[in-house]
Amino acid sequence: MPARNARTEAAAAAASADSEEKDVKIPVEAADEATDAAQTNEDVKPEADGAQTVEQAEKEQTMTEEEMVEAAIRAGEEAADNDFKLKCEQAEQKLADAQRELAEAKEAKEAAESRAHDAVDRMARLQADWENFRRRTAQERLAEQSRATEKLVTALLPVLDDMERAIDHARSQEMDEAFSQFVDGVEAVHTKMLDVFSHEGVEAIDPKGEPFNPLEHQAVGRVEDADQYDETVNDVYQKGYRMADRVLRSAMVTVTYGGAKRPAEDAEPKDAAEDADASAEDAPEATEA
Repeated sequence: MPARNARTEAAAAAASADSEEKDVKIPVEAADEATDAAQTNEDVKPEADGAQTVEQAEKEQTMTEEEMVEAAIRAGEEAADNDFKLKCEQAEQKLADAQRELAEAKEAKEAAESRAHDAVDRMARLQADWENFRRRTAQERLAEQSRATEKLVTALLPVLDDMERAIDHARSQEMDEAFSQFVDGVEAVHTKMLDVFSHEGVEAIDPKGEPFNPLEHQAVGRVEDADQYDETVNDVYQKGYRMADRVLRSAMVTVTYGGAKRPAEDAEPKDAAEDADASAEDAPEATEA
């Protein structure tokens, strides 16, 4: 209060001085109010800033020990909840990332399995194509070799026929020892040629006295002969030749007619089958006896 009085006196002195110079009267109470307003404006902010802190301090001083413990527990629980929520969010994010990576890995696995399956199928097809190509190539090679052999044998058949006719003609003539030896030499060459043909699978077709077979025989004439079965080969003008199952040249023959019909070739097999069935039926009876 002494400071306030001093300020009031100073203000009054200043007011009196101003009134003397300007002849203006200022009441003392107005000066005191102005001074108080200025002092209030200077001190308001510090009091306002520290008011909340003071109140908190007073509240803290007034809190009991149990309330402080409860407040600490609540703060710990809130911090734990916040930490748990953060960890849950992180775990969920990691789980989502792991599921996405798992889905991507599954797609990659399925794509790899599909490519592997396609590769296996393609390899199997290529293997089958290779085997077919190798088999077909081997068959074509054998066929070409067989055709080349057939061509050579077919070209040599007229030579073989000429040798046979020459030997037959020479045997029908009177020969001295020197000419007979020459004919024997030609016949030996003929035998060697037949051996070579046999080695290549070539067989002669000489069907004299056999049933006529239009697949291997070429009929050039007919001869009436009642002593032989009908359609029997009577004479062979030119031998035929076969190589494996292929006929290189048909035999030129004459066929008889006017004789009895040739019996069926399957008559004997049928009788044999009937005998076998009869023996099989009698076997159980013998066992029971």
